[in-house]
Amino acid sequence: MDEPTLPMFNVEKVELQFSIASDFVAAQVANNVLVLALSTGRVLRIDLGNPGDIDDIDLPRRSSEIGVIRRMFLDPTASHLLISTTLGENIYLHSQSRQPRLLSRLKGVSIESVAWNPSRPTASTREILVGALDGSIYEVFIEPSTEFYRRDERYLKIVYKIPDGPVTGLWVGLGPGRPDHRMILVASHGRLLLFTGQSGRSGQDGTSPTFARLFESESPAIHELSRISGSAPSSLVLSPDETDHPSLDPTTSSERAFAWLSSQGVFHGSLRPSRGDADLGQLILAESRFCPRSQIPSSEASRSPRKPGPQSVEPIAAIALTHWHILNLVEGRVVAVNRLDDSIAHDQLVLGSGQSVVSFISDRRKSTFWLVTAQEILEIVVNNEDRDIWRIMLKRGDFDAAMRYARTAAQKDAVAVAYGDHLIEKSRYLDAAGVYGKSSKAFEQVAMAFIDHREQDALRRYLLTKLNTLKKSLRMQRTMVASWLVELFMSKLDGLDDTITTDAELSEDSNIAQSREELSQIQAEFQEFVVRYKADLDQRTTYDIISSHGREAELLYYATLVQDYDYVLTYWVQREQWTSSLAVLKKQTEPQLFYKYSSVQMLHTPNELVDILMRQANIEPRSLIPALLNYSQECNAPLNQNQAVRYLLYVINKLQSTDSAVHNTLISIYASHPSRDESALLGYLELQSRQEERNYDADFALRLCIQHNRVQSCVHIYSVMGQYLQAVELALKHDEIDLASIVADRPDDEPALRKTLWLAVAKKVIAQTNGVKSAIQLLKRCELLRIEDLIPFFPDFVVIDDFKEEVCAALEDYSRHIDLLKKEMDESSQTAANIKSNIASLSQRCAIVEPGERCYLCQYPLLSRQFFVFPCQHAFHSDCLAKLVAEHAGMGKARRIRDLQTEVGRGVAVGSQRERAIKELDSLIAASCVLCSEFAVKRIDEPFVTPMDSRDEWALS
Repeated sequence: MDEPTLPMFNVEKVELQFSIASDFVAAQVANNVLVLALSTGRVLRIDLGNPGDIDDIDLPRRSSEIGVIRRMFLDPTASHLLISTTLGENIYLHSQSRQPRLLSRLKGVSIESVAWNPSRPTASTREILVGALDGSIYEVFIEPSTEFYRRDERYLKIVYKIPDGPVTGLWVGLGPGRPDHRMILVASHGRLLLFTGQSGRSGQDGTSPTFARLFESESPAIHELSRISGSAPSSLVLSPDETDHPSLDPTTSSERAFAWLSSQGVFHGSLRPSRGDADLGQLILAESRFCPRSQIPSSEASRSPRKPGPQSVEPIAAIALTHWHILNLVEGRVVAVNRLDDSIAHDQLVLGSGQSVVSFISDRRKSTFWLVTAQEILEIVVNNEDRDIWRIMLKRGDFDAAMRYARTAAQKDAVAVAYGDHLIEKSRYLDAAGVYGKSSKAFEQVAMAFIDHREQDALRRYLLTKLNTLKKSLRMQRTMVASWLVELFMSKLDGLDDTITTDAELSEDSNIAQSREELSQIQAEFQEFVVRYKADLDQRTTYDIISSHGREAELLYYATLVQDYDYVLTYWVQREQWTSSLAVLKKQTEPQLFYKYSSVQMLHTPNELVDILMRQANIEPRSLIPALLNYSQECNAPLNQNQAVRYLLYVINKLQSTDSAVHNTLISIYASHPSRDESALLGYLELQSRQEERNYDADFALRLCIQHNRVQSCVHIYSVMGQYLQAVELALKHDEIDLASIVADRPDDEPALRKTLWLAVAKKVIAQTNGVKSAIQLLKRCELLRIEDLIPFFPDFVVIDDFKEEVCAALEDYSRHIDLLKKEMDESSQTAANIKSNIASLSQRCAIVEPGERCYLCQYPLLSRQFFVFPCQHAFHSDCLAKLVAEHAGMGKARRIRDLQTEVGRGVAVGSQRERAIKELDSLIAASCVLCSEFAVKRIDEPFVTPMDSRDEWALS
């Protein structure tokens, strides 16, 4: 339970970094500054933070003139030092000075104690109290001055005098109430006086005493001892400042302890300000305790008398106060006594034979403690002195304080167990539950204790606290405790409902209001519980527990909290609460929930559901098709009120869906609707026909339309599929003449098919009307039909006079057509004759070549060798032309030109064979002029300036 630590107190010798030539005669410490006085009259001022930096100060006069230093007094800030000598001289030294100054007004006053100003000024001492050897108490104001003629003491006045000897201790502190309220402790060998009251106000120049009024107007509280020894040590010490002790609890930081040493022992207590208490002094002294000298065991040496008979017990030589202990210097030992229970915490021998103590001092700001002998400096090191405070508080029954000072988990657990047992004994079960929950006491023991006492509320609180302390890794335990808590909550809620019902029957309104308020509180507590511990609850178990109690609101709250909307929707759907289920769906974004519940929800709240679906961006419309079809089968509303159609049109028109399943579903709803009106279906089909790509399955749509006898739609689909003949036949089958006529006009690029379609229409029309006029109208609507095409469809008994005009018109049309063909034949004959004449004239055509005319390729005289002249008057040597053509012709044609040139030039071919070769060669190279024919166009990418040409010829001058 107690962690291994260093000793609570240990006295260690301080290794000095300097040598001394004389003994120490006095010492003081404050604010981490140690002041040592030597027998030679020197004063050493050491900064403990930098021990190497030492101020070596000499007194203003020799020891033979002013005496040896007997006492020193250092204020808590280490700014002001008072030195008292054996010859009654008193000297003042400021921390910023190395020049001690004699205090002339205090000459002859043997100072025994000093009470520093509680405001702790640094520039001057302000008002302080000085206790003298003769029992007088002086008020003095010391302000260092550099002026030669000015005294450092502004004033000196006796403000009080005790009749029983020297003033061995003085302390001034702030009291409760106004800022000028003071508490003053005055100690002598036999009495301790405590003054409380208002001090006077000092003037602006600091020349008016402030404590005289308090001493004159207030009567002190007195603690007096009998049978005292005037030769025994006596002193008054205060505990360290608590601002530098973080281990102390803030709620007790206002307390400051005091200890008064007398010949009989140590009287100690707490200076606990109590605002407005007129008997504050009496209260403080009454609550203080006395630790007699006899309680401190004597050393072995003192218990071995040198001679028979009783011996006097050596009194305590000096004391110091820590935060929790009294350090007693007795018989050369440092004995630490706990202030709370007077137990001995430490006992260590520190002084050898013949050693005496010069000073036993403490630094109240830094909480350090020092023991100075004539030759040595010892430090009392304090280590975690509050380690056992929790145990003492526990014994005293102060469980809150014990818990504050318990450090380890084992210590806190021991406090919690003891505190819980105490609360159970006091029947404070709710408080005990909170405490037990933080302890390690057996779970079953605590639970059974609450069950035996029928304290369900306490058990619930205990389980809540326990659940909060269980580790996350203990999954099973946490789940079991959490499930038990759910059961307790439900039982509590059921009990409150029963109470409300009973009170309502008894007409007890006040009890009803109280029960309803408690019910709301428990419901809120349950909601907070499931929010915090939902991860520790098993969903199925929790559902079963809550359902077994019939707690609908709590059940739905939990399911909603864990986002089990499937359960919530199932709950409402099973109870046919369609408005409630719709409210849940409205808040969802999970597509699967819509897919699952749309079928049943669509039947009861179609308008609202479609509104919700249209706001969902992540829903796949294909997955809603079963719900939409089911709704359409059950719904008898007109198509313009059909919500499935509304949603599908939104998906198609707004969301631009191209899913064939969605389009096919819309067609299915349109086609299967009881209404015979096909306008909606036709409108959709016509809109789709204007799209670049058809999004529905035409075969599926055609089967549906045939199944439900949607003739116009079938005809449209046949037309879209390019099956015009079937479309016309279906329309004619159902006597839809106009519809068939419209379809017959559609294949514009296929006249034969169009004529065939119109013949089918004509046959139907003639068969229905048996008249000529309708047939004549068909001739006007389709220019491809002729009267002769329709004659076979007329019955045999039809008289030709009925359509004589049409027959005559047809014959006249044929006559005009024959004349037109005859004219075209005459023109063709004339054109043929002209062509023959041109061909004959070509054989006699010639070209004139001027003397000196040159080849357009080699620029040599044209007449120098064989050449070609074209109608465009361009002339070329035959070999130049052949070479150019061969360069730009394909490989096969170039090879053929070279082969023919070889046959003709070398005489390989003779006779008719040579003639054929020459003719073929001429046709290859002289088919067209290379400068102005297609041959020249193909050479457009050739540069004007070739590598063989001189660029200077193309230079612009």
